[in-house]
Amino acid sequence: MGAVLGRQDTHKRSFHGSKLEAKMVDAMQQRASHGTSMKSFDSIVMKFPKIDESFRKCKTIFEQFDEDSNGEIDKEELKHCFQKLEISFTEEEICDLFEACDINEDMGMKFNEFIVFLCLVYLLNEPAVSEAKIKMGLGNLEGTFETLVDAFVFLDKNKDGYVSKDEMIQAINETTTGERSSGRIAMKRFEEMDWDKNGMVSFKEFLFAFTRWVGIDENEDDDE
Repeated sequence: MGAVLGRQDTHKRSFHGSKLEAKMVDAMQQRASHGTSMKSFDSIVMKFPKIDESFRKCKTIFEQFDEDSNGEIDKEELKHCFQKLEISFTEEEICDLFEACDINEDMGMKFNEFIVFLCLVYLLNEPAVSEAKIKMGLGNLEGTFETLVDAFVFLDKNKDGYVSKDEMIQAINETTTGERSSGRIAMKRFEEMDWDKNGMVSFKEFLFAFTRWVGIDENEDDDE
C-alpha cells in the first residue's frame, strides 16, 4: 500500500455535525446491525485490485459530469448533470454532497473525490438516491460499494458509525497476532484515515483513505 495520504495534515475541514454526516452515521449503524463478511484486515487488502478496477470504470461517469473537461467537477456541473438525468435532489442536498466530497476545499471535485461522492450516493437509502443510482449507472458497482461498507463495518467494532484508534488496533491485531509491528501499522493506517485529526474516523474519511490505498489519487487525471 506504500506511503499514502502524505498531505492529510493540510485538510482541517470538520467532517461532523452536518445533516449529511448524521445520515451517514445512521446508515452505517443500520448496516453494522447485519454484521460483516470480512474476517481480517488482510481480507480487505486482498480485494484492493478488484476495487481499483471497479473504481476506474467510474471514469466514464466522471467525464459525463465534467462538462468542461478540466479534470474536476464544480458545483454547477453537478447541478446540470442531475437536471439532465432528471434526478430530483434539492439544491441543499446537492450542495451538502458537493461540500462533503470537496475535501481540498478548492470548489472542484477531482476523480478520487468523485469516487467518494458515488459511494455516499449509493449508501444514502432515500427515494431520490435510489433513482439516482439507476440513472447514473451504479447498478454494476453495487458489489464494490458493498465491499467498502463491509470493510468499514469490520473496523467499527462497537457499531457506533465511527472507527476509533482502539478499534483500528483491534482490527490489525486480529490479522497480525503476535507481530511486534502490529500496533505501529494500526496507528499508521488510522492516521491515514483521520483527516480532521479528531480521533474518530467517519465512513467518508475511510473512503478518502481507501481511494489512495488502492491507487486512485489526486493526480489520476494526469495519467492519461
